[in-house]
Amino acid sequence: MTSFLFRLPRAALLTAALAALPLAALPVTALGQAAEEMSDAEREAFRAEIRAYLLENPEVLMEALEVLEAREAAAQAEMDDLMVQANAEALFESPHAWEGGNPEGDITLVEFIDYRCGFCRRAFPEVQELVESDGNIRIVVKEFPILGEQSVLASRFAIATKMIAGDAAYKDVHDALITMRGDMNPLALELVAVDLGLDADAIVAKMEDEEVTDVIRANHALAQALQIQGTPTYVLGGQLVRGYVPLDGLREMVEAERTEG
Repeated sequence: MTSFLFRLPRAALLTAALAALPLAALPVTALGQAAEEMSDAEREAFRAEIRAYLLENPEVLMEALEVLEAREAAAQAEMDDLMVQANAEALFESPHAWEGGNPEGDITLVEFIDYRCGFCRRAFPEVQELVESDGNIRIVVKEFPILGEQSVLASRFAIATKMIAGDAAYKDVHDALITMRGDMNPLALELVAVDLGLDADAIVAKMEDEEVTDVIRANHALAQALQIQGTPTYVLGGQLVRGYVPLDGLREMVEAERTEG
């Protein structure tokens, strides 16, 4: 009897190999049904042929991986878009988040930050340059302390500043903290307030207020809903971008959002 293996076209062999090498995992198709009817010897020969083909044509595996990665990226982008839509109000309209740039801008960029995050610090001047040079971007900052006690203290200090002294004071504190060297301990934070001419006592007293805690708690809940685990993370339109993006990349994101919009 002629072996079933050698009656299979190369394309079918490749499909079977990439779908799943274990025969039990093959989809229920004519190929799968025929494979189940193989003898043990034919089954071994089938696997050997697959292996030989892939060794002779390793680029096939790379092509398959590229297709898989593209599909996964598309699925993740679709999921991100749905998550952003479901949490749009908390993302773009929260009264507790600081807003800067052009309040009437055609693009809103939301940034989740941690003051002790090295990549947030690296991104800081580039995000500023993006917003200032573009002139038509509204930026929203989300305090998302995830790197320990000092991160939490710094965020509490910044949020308390906004509540006590307003948006302009928050921006000054934000800029000071994101560029600050050394530990972010209570004394260092008080000195920041003094250097900026703010009421340090009032801000420090406000830091442990439940209202401040609620803002941090809400931001963490929002991050969890969006499957955000690190900083910086950006939300631009319906797009979630996890991790540092250089200035040119940010500009490309903005341009793509305007084009698609």
